[in-house]
Amino acid sequence: MLHFRRRLPLGVLWAALILAGVSLILQHTPSVAGPPVEARASEPPSPAVPWHTSPTPTPATTPSRPAPGFLNNVSAFSAPVTPGQIRIAGAPYDVRYDFDGGVGRPIADSRGGHELRPLGQNGGALRLVPQGSGLAVAYPDRCTLPRERDCPRAILEGLRDDSLNPGRRTLHYGASIRMTHADLADGANVLQKGYSVGGVSQYKLQVDHRQGHPSCVIAGPRGGIYRAEPWINVADGQWHDLECRRTLTRLIMIVDGVPRAWVPVPSQLSIANAEPLRIGGKGPAPGNDQFAGAIDDVFVTIGS
Repeated sequence: MLHFRRRLPLGVLWAALILAGVSLILQHTPSVAGPPVEARASEPPSPAVPWHTSPTPTPATTPSRPAPGFLNNVSAFSAPVTPGQIRIAGAPYDVRYDFDGGVGRPIADSRGGHELRPLGQNGGALRLVPQGSGLAVAYPDRCTLPRERDCPRAILEGLRDDSLNPGRRTLHYGASIRMTHADLADGANVLQKGYSVGGVSQYKLQVDHRQGHPSCVIAGPRGGIYRAEPWINVADGQWHDLECRRTLTRLIMIVDGVPRAWVPVPSQLSIANAEPLRIGGKGPAPGNDQFAGAIDDVFVTIGS
């Protein structure tokens, strides 16, 4: 008996051949993503993150600002002045205070030395307040109590430091201040070392009287007080740069970079004392010529 094969349609045969060829190509073609990469031995593979979980972004690090706030008073009284022969600085010498360390650090100069201590009486306290990108020292408001001895008082005071004695050398010292008319009084000392009476000798920067006039003062141990005072008002609520320059023959008052007043001084006048540097008053006791307002960028430069 004869058997006849059933012929397949030509279209079906071609379709089968094409599908077979495509399957063979796919089996020998690598993935588009490329071959797997082995993890480095020192870096374990990252754990899989579920599709519904967003990766936690790394927080951006921002520089921390110095902390403002109240300074804790060390004492209500000045430390005793240590005895000993009074010396003068070797030239040149320079100290600067920007108060940018914050309340958590000592008040020291730019090199970390010459520490100042906050002193206060009758509840007087100092604050570090924002100023530009740093901090400044804010002093108690001007007191209006009937008895001055009851007023809050606060200053910054160092210990005895003969390296801040200029002798007869040239001397630059000053600070930036901000005061209003309400901050004025008969006496408001910005910075000083020593006293102008009693044969002690002194250099001082102050804003005296109700007119808001800044002035520079130096005094020698044998009498003679020299003051350079311009007739301008700096108690206008703005920051002002005040500088005093003692040359060989002059004491010059500079306000915001401009010389405003000068007086002649004898070249033999020498400033050397055992008193500490004080900022904001001549002490914490009554009658201290308390400063009111804010002070920043205090500096003393000897011999340059």
